[in-house]
Amino acid sequence: MKKQFNRMKQLANQTVGRQIEKRMELVRLVSHNTHKRMVTCLQGHIGTDAEKRHKKLPLTTLSQAMQDGGSQLGEESLIGKMMELCGEVENKLASELMQHEVHIEKEVLDPLNQLAEMEIPNILKQRKQLAKLVLDYDSAKARWLQMSKSMVSTVNNQALAAKVESLKEEVDEALNKMEICKDQLAADMYSFCSKEGDYARYYVMLLEAQADYHRRSLALLEIVLPTIQAQQGTVTTH
Repeated sequence: MKKQFNRMKQLANQTVGRQIEKRMELVRLVSHNTHKRMVTCLQGHIGTDAEKRHKKLPLTTLSQAMQDGGSQLGEESLIGKMMELCGEVENKLASELMQHEVHIEKEVLDPLNQLAEMEIPNILKQRKQLAKLVLDYDSAKARWLQMSKSMVSTVNNQALAAKVESLKEEVDEALNKMEICKDQLAADMYSFCSKEGDYARYYVMLLEAQADYHRRSLALLEIVLPTIQAQQGTVTTH
């Protein structure tokens, strides 16, 4: 692990580091676009609590319309009876959908958004900050070297010697800031690369959640349909 980290540190301000930067920017872009499209697939309102989310689902409003219609037609009406019973089932299906979407938001959407809007941008900002610190260091070092050369040709100039010493302190400070930034950038780049499998897992989790949701919805329908069909048959024979 330490060897890989040191390798990342070497790459932090080199050409390969820029290649990693481009790749991270691409990952950020595709994650952002996927998150955006995934949100449009949700029927509930993202970010709202479970109860409000349930009320706003199209299945919930359908359920309410069916049950209201059934009440208006009355229990003696076959249509009214079936509307009420089926409306109750639609409400249960809405609950399953609400739970599914809350799960998707927490386990897939939020992490994707965190990756695209926080984690990668922060690393890219550090990359730019390192480039600036490298320039600051090079500039301070150039001033120090130039002043040091002037000192060589000057005899017993205490003011110049003090200036050289002051510039040397600036060089040391600039070097320290650059190395600290480089270490942090290397650590973050290493963390990003090591967690790529975790990032890929989000998409698998989406499919797993969808499969589980459809299984639960189907199981619900398979339980209630025979009862509803039996009641329909009973009413029809009268």
